[in-house]
Amino acid sequence: MAFLATIYFWLKAGHIIFMVFWMAGLFMLPRQMIYMAPAAAGSEEEALWAKRSGLLRRIILTPSLIVTWVLGLLMAAQLGLFSGAGGLGWLHAKLLFVVILTGFHGFLVAKAKAMARGERPLSERRLRMIGEVPGVLLAIIVVLVVVKPF
Repeated sequence: MAFLATIYFWLKAGHIIFMVFWMAGLFMLPRQMIYMAPAAAGSEEEALWAKRSGLLRRIILTPSLIVTWVLGLLMAAQLGLFSGAGGLGWLHAKLLFVVILTGFHGFLVAKAKAMARGERPLSERRLRMIGEVPGVLLAIIVVLVVVKPF
């Protein structure tokens, strides 16, 4: 734990950087899916959007998700989450919303892969609504971290 204390601010900086990358990807993927939606199954346009969304998932989204979680859990350990430290209600709530965000990530990835196979599991309207979910969750998470209401 002493080592984590000495590098805590580096962990925090990395956590924020990769969280921004992850959120950028979560904002971009629904938009790419909206652009793919009207393309005919098997068309060149669909293949192009499928390639773009695949690259986004493999290069930005999933690696950023993993690094964000690893650095976040290391910081949580330093704060005493796993040793029963008090006053971390805000962190428990944050983790709940990050788990929800992670589930949303998985949901989006599954739908993007289905679209790449020529399926259209979500309407364009629903994709536009879904595109707002990361912003709402981000706002809740940031308030929990900055304000620490409990």
